[in-house]
Amino acid sequence: MAATTHTESRKPASRSGDERGRWRANPKYTYGTVAVVAALAVWEILALLRVRPAIVLPGPGDVITAFRNLFSTSAIWTDLLTSGRELLLGLVFAALVGLPVGLLIGWYRRLSWVLSPFVSFLYATPRIALTPLLIIWLGIGDSSKIMIVFLMAVFPILINAASGVQNLDPAVLRVARCFGGGDLQIFRTIALPGTVPFVISGLRLAVGQALIGVFVAELSGAQAGVGMLMNNAGQQFQTSVVFAGLFIFALTGVTLNALLQRVERHFDSWRNASS
Repeated sequence: MAATTHTESRKPASRSGDERGRWRANPKYTYGTVAVVAALAVWEILALLRVRPAIVLPGPGDVITAFRNLFSTSAIWTDLLTSGRELLLGLVFAALVGLPVGLLIGWYRRLSWVLSPFVSFLYATPRIALTPLLIIWLGIGDSSKIMIVFLMAVFPILINAASGVQNLDPAVLRVARCFGGGDLQIFRTIALPGTVPFVISGLRLAVGQALIGVFVAELSGAQAGVGMLMNNAGQQFQTSVVFAGLFIFALTGVTLNALLQRVERHFDSWRNASS
């Protein structure tokens, strides 16, 4: 009975410890929220004081009004669907190509020697400068725009995946081979789990590059898209609409990065449990 009573008395203490741990983690979000609110307040004050004309520096209220006007029409949904399709397809194709090629380059040294000059050349080349060529080759439709997004996103994924394999602990690989592990088995059980943080980092970098690709692609002969919307608004000095489009891109990037962070935490917990 004494042992049971002692055990039961310890359980609430552990729960309170967990609650204290969660409470300590909350200030991170508190500080971030306060910083954002303060920045918006300063922005609104500058706009009200008319330090610069509204056509140059609209306030948060002006941007909210622009959002309301945009979403009161059906055209914005066409723009969102167009940009979303280009972003999604470009990222998917970049992952389908960049991940396996990067893993193979990292795993097979001779293949790395063969492909590294091409990867280095294309990575050093401003991919945006290829836009005229892609339009000539693929036309001004969706194909050229998806290819621009693909070229912007594929190299962060490829290079990070290759770096993840090349940074594996050689001692672990030697031990696995000493115990009779074949290349395929070692690659599946050691290399792939070990490269997860690098792959997720590459995907997060690729999201930002892909959003840049969407914007740039839609500046050249697009019929719809958020980038085209911002370009047209800028030419008409509708600065609040430009800010609204900018926030659409930013919120998309933040959302995708948050999803990738959740995926990274999931794999980290899986790796820790398996170890």
